[in-house]
Parts: sequence; structure tokens; C-alpha cells
Amino acid sequence: MGGPMAPPAPGGPQGGQQQPPQSPQSGDWAVSPPVVPQHEQQQPPGPPPFQGQGPGQGQGPGPQQPPHPYQQQGPGDPGQQMQQGAPEMQQGVPAGSWVAVIAPDREYFAAMMDRSGPEAGNLNLPAYSPEQQLPLSGNQVTIGRRRHSTGEAPDIDLARTPEDPGVSHQHAVLVQQPDGSWSVVDQDSTNGTTINGAEDPIQPFVPVPLKSGDRVHVGAWTTITLHLA
Repeated sequence: MGGPMAPPAPGGPQGGQQQPPQSPQSGDWAVSPPVVPQHEQQQPPGPPPFQGQGPGQGQGPGPQQPPHPYQQQGPGDPGQQMQQGAPEMQQGVPAGSWVAVIAPDREYFAAMMDRSGPEAGNLNLPAYSPEQQLPLSGNQVTIGRRRHSTGEAPDIDLARTPEDPGVSHQHAVLVQQPDGSWSVVDQDSTNGTTINGAEDPIQPFVPVPLKSGDRVHVGAWTTITLHLA
């Protein structure tokens, strides 16, 4: 996992003014551009969807940008593995601990397809993919896809089979709060991060507090549900 981070301010708003569309991160596929009301658009849309390479491929890091207070500073801990589990919570998880359950989400996938254009027509929800469970620990947990060119891997690596091509290499970060709860911070990802089925993505680099049972949607079909044991 990454290094310690300064405690964020109390939860940032999920709504608010929409950000103009961003250019895809290196190697990402744009599958569901955020919807920006006409009166709030300040610049033309970014490159057309499906820029870059397909699933399973990777490129080197893009141009260096000045770090943001909530920007991921480095790759996750490659030694931390997502644990395959049954639909129920794994036995032996200490009371008061948080667990992330990662799985394809048919409802979210259908909503994403409705918002996307014909460029997403070749995407198919995985026929079978068991839930993955990851106990949350440390100060932050990174979400994204492994860079095959460098081997950098986030804590929640969605390049694993079935790879979600809509997830950016550095997509989002779960940040632990002083009270032990967690917030999610989008890392200016190509396709954005949404919460609990909302259509509008959260603002990049603004922490959004989460409670037990909240669902974090990333990529084309992935939902990460947080549970307090």
C-alpha cells in the first residue's frame, strides 16, 4: 500500500459543479464519459472514447504532474492480494474491521451501457466471476489496473481476469479516516467514479465519506462494496 496520508477534511460533496471531460489516462479506455449539462460546459469534449489500447496491455507512466493532496503517490503493495470468498463475509474477520467486496455488477453495467455510445457495443459482462474480498488496512488502498510494462500494481488490481477495460491504471484510492471509517477519492480517472448507482461521478481529488454497505462503481462493470464486520 502507499504511504500515510494527511487526514482529509470532512467528506467532500458528491454533487456540485461538474468537471469538464478529461483526456484518458495513458492506456485507458473511455467507456462512459461523464454527463455535463450544456450550460456548465466550458471546453470541448476530450478525445473520442476508446482511446489507447485494449485490455491486458499497458504503457509506461505518462507525463509527471504536480502531486495533489489526495493523489496516489506510488504503486500499491504488490504483496497484498485480493482474497476470493463466498457471498457471505469471510470467517475470522475481526469485529470492527472493514472489508471490500469486489464483483461485476449487472445493474451498473446496464446503466453504463445506456449512457455510452456505440463505441461500448463490444463490451460484455463477464459470464462468471466470483466475488473477491479484501480486508482494508493501513492508511489507503489503491484501486486501478496493473501496468504490464512496469509491473506496478494497485492494491485492488482490476487487470485480473476478467479484466475491466474501463478502469484507469490509477483510478481511485480508499482513504482511512481518523475514526476508522473510509472515504473514496477519484484520481482524475478517465471514466470517473460513482457511488450507490448515481449517474454523476464524484469530483476528482475530493474525498467522499463511505458507510457500511456503500457501493463504489468503477470501470465498465465493477462494484466495490464496503462492509463493516
